[in-house]
Amino acid sequence: MNVLGIIASGVAALFITVALAKVARRAALRPHAPDEPGGRAPRAEALRAAGGATVVLGVGAAAGGALWLGAAGDAASSVAGLLAGAGIAAALGLVHDVKPFRAAFRLPVQTAAAILVVCLAGLSPAAGALAVLWIVLVTNAFALLDHVDGLLTTVGLVTAAGLLACAALGEDSALALLPTALVAGLAGFLLHNWHPARLRVGASGAQFIGFTLAASGALIQAAAPPGRTAWAALPALATVALADTALVLISRRRAARSPLRDTDDHIAHRLRRVRVTVPGTSVLLALWAAVPVTTGTLVYANLLHPAFLLLPLAGTVAAVFALLRIPAYAPPRTTRPRTAARRTTASTTGAAIPSAAFAPRATGPAPGKGTASASARTAARHPTVPPPPTGRSAAAVAAERS
Repeated sequence: MNVLGIIASGVAALFITVALAKVARRAALRPHAPDEPGGRAPRAEALRAAGGATVVLGVGAAAGGALWLGAAGDAASSVAGLLAGAGIAAALGLVHDVKPFRAAFRLPVQTAAAILVVCLAGLSPAAGALAVLWIVLVTNAFALLDHVDGLLTTVGLVTAAGLLACAALGEDSALALLPTALVAGLAGFLLHNWHPARLRVGASGAQFIGFTLAASGALIQAAAPPGRTAWAALPALATVALADTALVLISRRRAARSPLRDTDDHIAHRLRRVRVTVPGTSVLLALWAAVPVTTGTLVYANLLHPAFLLLPLAGTVAAVFALLRIPAYAPPRTTRPRTAARRTTASTTGAAIPSAAFAPRATGPAPGKGTASASARTAARHPTVPPPPTGRSAAAVAAERS
């Protein structure tokens, strides 16, 4: 394993990502002719939404170059499979950015990419099956975090740093190649993705980041020394992403909503409802992720007992139940029946004008048009007010009263 090659790949990923993101940002902010007055050009919006492709290209180019130069050593097949699977996930997300499609098509492609990683890593059938399930689950959990500026980038950066530390402590430290490049790429992209975001991660970047983190964790766990409690330490690194997914599923289940229909019910959305700012939300969730990531890394290094992992787990469960108390859905509209509404309107209007409705010695309308109008109003259940008398002068009325 070439340590200098891995460090060089991280530096290359940083500079490539920053350069590509700067070019994409200039292209997105360049004035174009909008489709309608006050709108944005579709080309600019597409460039902003697919900004995460700069992370894919930067990390992929740096890791691929280091792999070609032999920086991975004996773990070249595992790293190549991981990079190929992440590329498939990124291509899937890019197609989704251009033309969205349902999860029924996304899951088989993710499963095939995970199987490719498992096969090239040489895992046993039992370990391979668990790794495939883990990769698909965690990939989609991290991809769901892409709903607030800078959120997925910061949480992914913290998680990738924990994976880098675990890979450096393991027997096969060549698996640190992808986490190193991902840490550098996300750090460079965060300059353009922080609120207010000039570039967004998009489905391509979200799928790539989630797949790289999930597959790296699965391979690091499979290559962990026998004395390490990797089975408990490494899953803790995905605590925030899994907590957000659990919160969404529980909330939609309680509200009898479809679990596949995305809406504003994630952790960040609920924090925004209690007046937490967008940058504050990203920082708060990054700090939340740092607690289980640090604990899991220390447990993996045998510096803490595995029982300490129960502390961030208990805190996460308590936080999820507290967030469930924040309303996420608008209350259903209650509309009164039309008959009851009209009766209420009629009674309210009639009470407002009692002198006109019950005037003493009021003379009815003249035959013909006035009578037809009054009867029509009564049939429509509107308040009926007698029209003013016609054909009589004020002097005649005064003489009649005297």
